[in-house]
Amino acid sequence: MSSTSHPRARLLTLLCYGAMMSLAIGLNLLPVFLTTLSATYGGAAGLTGEQLGRLGALAFAGLVVGIVATGPLADKWGPKPFAQLGNAFIAASLVAMAFAPDYTSLAGAVFALGLGAGVLDMVLSPVVSALNPATRAGALNWLHSFYCVGAAVTVLAGTLALGAGFGWRGSCLVLLPLPLGLLAAFAPLPFPALAHETVRLSVRALFMQRWFRLAAVCIFLGGATELGMAQWLPAYAETSLGFPAWAAGGALLLFSVAMALGRMVVGSVSARMDPFRMMAWSCGTTVVLFLAGSFLPVPALALAACIAAGFTGSCLWPTMLAVTADRYPAGGASMFGALAALGNAGGIVMPWVVGWIADRSNLHLGLAVSALAPLIMLPLVLRLRA
Repeated sequence: MSSTSHPRARLLTLLCYGAMMSLAIGLNLLPVFLTTLSATYGGAAGLTGEQLGRLGALAFAGLVVGIVATGPLADKWGPKPFAQLGNAFIAASLVAMAFAPDYTSLAGAVFALGLGAGVLDMVLSPVVSALNPATRAGALNWLHSFYCVGAAVTVLAGTLALGAGFGWRGSCLVLLPLPLGLLAAFAPLPFPALAHETVRLSVRALFMQRWFRLAAVCIFLGGATELGMAQWLPAYAETSLGFPAWAAGGALLLFSVAMALGRMVVGSVSARMDPFRMMAWSCGTTVVLFLAGSFLPVPALALAACIAAGFTGSCLWPTMLAVTADRYPAGGASMFGALAALGNAGGIVMPWVVGWIADRSNLHLGLAVSALAPLIMLPLVLRLRA
């Protein structure tokens, strides 16, 4: 399919960008409310750390279930029902969270919120890839930049709504118009066909090919690069660099903005650049910034380096998706699902490794170890280019 053969390709692409912001609600809303939720559902003593951690785990569990289940189903039934289902889950979950009477109900709503995010995470990349086959790297970088925009909007909207006295329940409802608006906007539009079942390469067949196995390792490392720093940046800024809590939270917001800008820049220039060389440069500069952020003796410079790493590392995940889709156009939604699962796996492993190292030494060394992900990825992307 050419980029102009779909009758509403541009509009549908833009709506997918908006849906990526809707997806971001599912993964970034909960941290804004943890303190308030503890007081609301835990009584005078508050919820335990395990109970609060369980909510985050349930959101991620929903994400994984959504990704794994949606890939083969979208190949069979097409992507539109799942784009609608993902937004419907997010909208219904926001309402359920706003009116949850007890912890158990809240936990179920949080799982459903993650599930909706997973369904959208699975379906949006293959749809945008199918709509823009001549400019996949650019379109996918733009798509994933809107996840960062959505993360920033979610944190800001939730924080401002709480500050305005809406309470956390009202804050959930403030975000409701986005998924509801997308439900209405998607309804009349035709979606592109993904790889047809008779020509689609199975995930098993893909993993039999050496190039794809290397690409799978690369996207695992890309997820590790992105989320290792993102998960630990506020704690690092506050406990190791000595910044106040408000500045530590602001650092994560700036990191998200830097990632969004990086993906927008790559989306604008990708047609004129070799994607493999671009990823190699991204890996190299990110290694330098990770090490600078870990060991520079001036806290302000160290924090600036950590934030700048959001810009330099931003293109790794979406560009790797794009080059893999170019290599295997018959991979279908199942291929995107496998890659998304591996990228998220990298985002689980690296934050754990950083914490494990920090427990045995300090967080400076823990973050420095996360530089191994882009360092290992650099020669691999050049090998994929050969």
